[in-house]
Amino acid sequence: MATYIAMLRGINVSGHKTIKMQDLRTLCNKLGYRNVQTYVQSGNIVFETRKGTPANLSKQISKAIHDAYGFDVPAFIRTLEEMQRIISANPFLKEKNIDQSKLHVTFLSETPQADSLRELGKVPAGQDRFHTVHNEIYLHCPNGYGRTKLSNTMIEKTLSVAATTRNWRTSNTLLEIASTRTTEKN
Repeated sequence: MATYIAMLRGINVSGHKTIKMQDLRTLCNKLGYRNVQTYVQSGNIVFETRKGTPANLSKQISKAIHDAYGFDVPAFIRTLEEMQRIISANPFLKEKNIDQSKLHVTFLSETPQADSLRELGKVPAGQDRFHTVHNEIYLHCPNGYGRTKLSNTMIEKTLSVAATTRNWRTSNTLLEIASTRTTEKN
């Protein structure tokens, strides 16, 4: 079985699109996923399955949520190997004395067009910086993510792709949860 990490966009935010994590685990179990575990209330799921590609799993989860709750929720799926690459490829980690609590990763539904990335580079972001690698944008927001102009909404609008953002700690914890499963099996 392969291990996957799913990150849902926009659930349990200010009382909108509310899904209890127990219900989300049950929904994933009904889809045939195994060893389903959620992390925090923002819709992070680690699971195992033999069937499907990340794109198909994303569609399955989004459809199941729509069928059960009546609202659309994009699901961003990464394999264990992809998440390992994402964590190790963060260019900000090469900087001396970087405050990791100010780092975030925006997961994109697809690789953005070069023209769109150039437009994102024109956003007046102050001290905030970003690097794009594959389907992820690494953010450094020294004044906090809540104050950045490089918000998830701005990124989606500018790049014309769906996106969801996780802080660095959550991203690392999801990798840790997924990696522990693999280690326990060996």
